[in-house]
Amino acid sequence: MTAAALTSILRDIKLGHSVFALPFAALGLLWGTRGEVPSVELILRVVLAMVFARSAAMAFNRLVDHGFDATNPRTSQRALPSGAVARGEMIAFLVICSAAFIGTSATFGPLCMWLSPFVLAVLFAYSLTKRVTQWAHLFVGIALALSPPAAYLAARGSIGDDILPVLWLSLAVIGWVAGFDIIYACQDTEHDRREGLFSIPSRRGVLPALAVSRKLHAVMLIALGAFIVTANLATWAWIGFVIVALLIAIEHMLVRGGDLSRVNAAFFTINGVVSIAFAVCAGVDILWP
Repeated sequence: MTAAALTSILRDIKLGHSVFALPFAALGLLWGTRGEVPSVELILRVVLAMVFARSAAMAFNRLVDHGFDATNPRTSQRALPSGAVARGEMIAFLVICSAAFIGTSATFGPLCMWLSPFVLAVLFAYSLTKRVTQWAHLFVGIALALSPPAAYLAARGSIGDDILPVLWLSLAVIGWVAGFDIIYACQDTEHDRREGLFSIPSRRGVLPALAVSRKLHAVMLIALGAFIVTANLATWAWIGFVIVALLIAIEHMLVRGGDLSRVNAAFFTINGVVSIAFAVCAGVDILWP
């Protein structure tokens, strides 16, 4: 694989979008260390595992969606359809990242090592769900929702009796990610219909899809509240909750009435702030209760 191909792949899989899941993984990690500051070495291994897992998932997505990306004006300039990267190079990248993820997971203990192939299976499966169900958005949420319990297990090496708050946090991630994925998918409504792909917008229309997105984000807020209560967190976590609620409201105001001209602001900017803001606030309460 040439340096130019690797650069194109990293640009194509949008490595910076790891920011969506990393803050919630950080909360799972802090809960796993029982509120102790994790070592720099542990943090680096968790970050590496997440980056390898996400990179493998995105490479798989680009491979299986190659044909659909080529027919979509929004995605036709991605690495594979544009010819910037050969399929063999993307496959090599996928294999390397998958092996690196399994290898990194093994450093956290036997349980993490044995679970790592199943994690990859879930991450790969979500790329195929748009072919069979309009609820594919939930599978995207499930893929990212693995990050808090995975980080918790990385810190502990086993499941403790304090796992419940982490599960509530994972449910919040499912609602959050599925909700904003529906908003993002509204851009591809006509393409998905033409190609016979399933999504909430392509099957129900943009306005009904945005209504489903709002309901999923309501689920997210309920689950975040349950996380705060079951984790016995206090003022800072609730401040984070209020910030998230306000940002989610702004996100839906930006696309109100089906106006998709500001989808990028709603999708990238606001959701990046959502995860970081809540993780910082809740993290303060976990570290200094």
